Amino acid sequence: MTPSTTIVGARLPKVAYGKGGHIYDVDGKCYVDGSGGPAVYSLGYGNEEVIEAIHRQLTRVMHGYRYTFTSDPLEELTALIAAQCGADLDEMVFVSGGSEAVESAMKIALQYHSGRDEKTRRRFISRQRSWHGNTLGALSISGFEERRDAYEGALLPSCLLAPVNAYRPPAGLTSSDVAAFCAGELEQAILQIGAAHVAAFVFEPVVGAAGGVVPAPQGYAARVREICDRHGVLMIADEVMCGSGRTGPFRALAHDGVVPDIMAIAKGLGGGYLPLGAAVYRRPIGEVLRQRYGGPQTGHTFTGHTTACAAGVAVQTIMRREGLFDHVRVNSERLFGLLRAALGGIDAVGDIRGRGYFAGIELVADRDTKMPFDPAHKLFSRVRQRSLHNGLICYPSGGNVDGVAGDTIIIAPRYNAPDTELTEIAEKLAISIKEALVEIGAA
Repeated sequence: MTPSTTIVGARLPKVAYGKGGHIYDVDGKCYVDGSGGPAVYSLGYGNEEVIEAIHRQLTRVMHGYRYTFTSDPLEELTALIAAQCGADLDEMVFVSGGSEAVESAMKIALQYHSGRDEKTRRRFISRQRSWHGNTLGALSISGFEERRDAYEGALLPSCLLAPVNAYRPPAGLTSSDVAAFCAGELEQAILQIGAAHVAAFVFEPVVGAAGGVVPAPQGYAARVREICDRHGVLMIADEVMCGSGRTGPFRALAHDGVVPDIMAIAKGLGGGYLPLGAAVYRRPIGEVLRQRYGGPQTGHTFTGHTTACAAGVAVQTIMRREGLFDHVRVNSERLFGLLRAALGGIDAVGDIRGRGYFAGIELVADRDTKMPFDPAHKLFSRVRQRSLHNGLICYPSGGNVDGVAGDTIIIAPRYNAPDTELTEIAEKLAISIKEALVEIGAA
């Protein structure tokens, strides 16, 4: 164990190498990666085709700076993403990760309204129990108390609405009421702020880290699309965690039959082989940006990094060739069946939810009342430690109920994981949860 530079703990194991769905530390211990790290490693570790593509690009040129050159990898990746997105969602700015993608999406929205002489549209609306990133803009629209607290007072003013969670509907409502209520709440907020002052509504089609994989209920996204259109408010889909095939289709919102105005993607896009993300936007937005400003005024030194784009092309080529998006969609039932079978006898498992290869498990002290465990137990953190001890990597998180209480675990395996790997993940997770419950006297 070596000193840690994170808030997770004082010491962490040191990584040595990975292959497929398993990763090894320097002591030789093997871990099955049940969450793809932070839902990133969509093809697993050590894919030789991707590594060769990176090597081949590096032997030519590592990076052609975006204000000097375009490149084959950038143009190829643009075409691949545009083909997967469909409609007119075919213009994009490449960045180095999810936070930058969301930040760029926000800036594109503001620039678009400015280009239409609507500079009063400066406000963003989002939701509690959402996570949009670590940059100050993305953090400002995130409803994740633990991660916001140190920066309060320096964040942009934003409007955070109630979470859209069918398992935990707003007081006095049933799960079937959630879509209509939460969509109505959005419209009320737009009217209260004044539509002429609202730039965009930002949401995760399937809430990841902050909620523990919470899919929007049926009909919600379509209602939001209609409300945004009616008030001239842009719809921004944060698909950093749930997109790029994680829930089955390339666009998570495709499940809802809805096309956003702007979409942030990262994580599974490049599979973790090199830092890569993008803010993708519709052609009419691009036309305004070009006519008024010559193009989008966002980006960074490494925007469109040539070798990162080459890695992304290789990852997305493999995804398409091997039919992995369809595989995730079809085999999702297998993953959830294994999780339900392994966890079914644990009374503390209140909910197992999600889409595709994106599963969330919520732990509760009482199934009937859905009362969370005392946050002082830090049960989610105990599950993480027991999982590492048992050779499993998962993604636990706390505070999903009210910002303080609530324990969830995310499972997000690689898209090409064999059934034996999925079984290993489910079984080790069950063991780890039981051991963590014993530690707090709740078994």
